Amino acid sequence: MTEVVLGIDVGGTSIKAGLFTPAGELLEERKIPTPALVDEAGFTTVVGGLTRILESHDASAHDVIACGLDIPAPVAADGSVSMTANVELDPDGLVHALADALPVAQVACVNDANAAALGEMWQGAARGVSDFVLIALGTGVGAGVVSNGRLVAGAFGAGGEIGHITINLDETRTCGCGRRGCLEQYASAKGIVRLYLEECAARGVTPAAVGHATDTLTVFRALAEGDDCARLAIHQMCEYLGLAMSQVSCVCDPALYLIGGGVAGGFATFAPDLRTCFAKYALKGCQGARIEAASLGNQAAMYGCAYEALRLRG
Repeated sequence: MTEVVLGIDVGGTSIKAGLFTPAGELLEERKIPTPALVDEAGFTTVVGGLTRILESHDASAHDVIACGLDIPAPVAADGSVSMTANVELDPDGLVHALADALPVAQVACVNDANAAALGEMWQGAARGVSDFVLIALGTGVGAGVVSNGRLVAGAFGAGGEIGHITINLDETRTCGCGRRGCLEQYASAKGIVRLYLEECAARGVTPAAVGHATDTLTVFRALAEGDDCARLAIHQMCEYLGLAMSQVSCVCDPALYLIGGGVAGGFATFAPDLRTCFAKYALKGCQGARIEAASLGNQAAMYGCAYEALRLRG
């Protein structure tokens, strides 16, 4: 086999590696449990896992022409990473280890939400769309912004950090970023569950049996069963998200918003409300933006970082 591409999606306890053709066909996806990716032992584990994937397809390290890596941290346009959170990772060390192990490959490092946007543009719901925003609603809220067919990373790698747009100046709780009233406090999985439990408490209603702090599945199930507190909580989330999207539209005017991440499992349930809220707040000239579900699920970032490495290779 000749000319293959790797996409590596870094998570908290494992990495997910995809082997692709240069045309974007996924040949195999495999999880590689890893120790902390901060030293040679961790890097060797990753390289060993990649070697086994290649060998199972009669390929070698010299067949890999591009290797993308996506991480849950801001990545500047020059590939530099200023900070990491929620994962033990030395990104520069891992990039260098991959470059040493894959001698002819172009290696690229991308923020995970940005990578998901690129994946949707390459092989997903944004194919053929040059201006769009992918919003990832999960443990946090992030976004990948694509303008004129190019990813907007920003000077410091914070392009697309819409989870930290301030949408409630009266909020007293502190966001994980240290500020208050961020979109992430309401539209993340944790935020949705909190809104639901608070609504139940305010009304003196026994909530559905929420299993954990990010159990949006139970909230959406309650909504489907006619739980009024769930309806109000999801509506509040849509109000805040629609407001934030209206502000994003004033900056980059996308033709399409894609909703991804774990919360997107309930997209069909809240999509009509979100579209109404966005239209209510959006500048008239921006109201034509479509709001749809992302299509690649949790594989999107793996596709996208592979695509970015291919793009940089030229």
